[in-house]
Amino acid sequence: MPSMPREPEAFAEAVQTMLKRMRPELDVQLIGPREMLVDGRRLDLENLFRLVAHDPDQGAEIVEQYLDHLFATDSVNALSMPIELARSRIMPRIQPETIFERLSRDMVAHVPFVNDTVILFVIDLPHMTVSITTEQMLRWNLTADDLDRIARENLEDYSPKVRMQFVDSQEGGRAVILAQQDGYDAARLLLGGLYGELAPKLGGDFLVATPARDMFVALSHNPEPFVERLHTRVLQDYQRLPYPITSRFFYVTRDGVAGTIAA
Repeated sequence: MPSMPREPEAFAEAVQTMLKRMRPELDVQLIGPREMLVDGRRLDLENLFRLVAHDPDQGAEIVEQYLDHLFATDSVNALSMPIELARSRIMPRIQPETIFERLSRDMVAHVPFVNDTVILFVIDLPHMTVSITTEQMLRWNLTADDLDRIARENLEDYSPKVRMQFVDSQEGGRAVILAQQDGYDAARLLLGGLYGELAPKLGGDFLVATPARDMFVALSHNPEPFVERLHTRVLQDYQRLPYPITSRFFYVTRDGVAGTIAA
């Protein structure tokens, strides 16, 4: 397959052409340099653009697979899935508040979190995830807090034993990297046993960086040069990786997770 263009406008035009070829019955219109309107529904291309930029040699394949999964029958069926089938598939996702610049806050089930983020909920399907809407939540006779509890319980059951990589720095700090690469690395900040698992290894209360969906780094909150160096890397990852969340650190204590200002 030919490579994808690297300019946003040309990239969007190439995606439009591919989608029209794959699904000619859809009405596809470009409405901005990184967004399309598909049968009246807005499709943001920012994350797709970052995915391709992260692996340009596989760009066309990434786009085709992304579109194929996005418009698959499974995604449509998920919208009408009864709670009895959906319950075990409900998972949490941490997202930046800015997601509501392209989604209606009233239409997406969510609860507020810290660091200008929110927790959304998805139905985990074999090849994709589908966000749970407020309409679905009401049809299931659930509240956002109910979804939050179910999603966290499912996350606990999903990976009871997570692989951890420990890194000791020359400055004296220590970091722990979780890298399951399953779409829920950042969401593991919500695990109930996180503090008990990592605090003894990081000298008590610690910081967590989740610059993007597939990144989770816990680190000791000192020494300062170590934290500053890690934050520089976090900022770079936040600016370049797909599915960005925040460049801020989270502060994890025995009492829970708090936000921090940018270091």
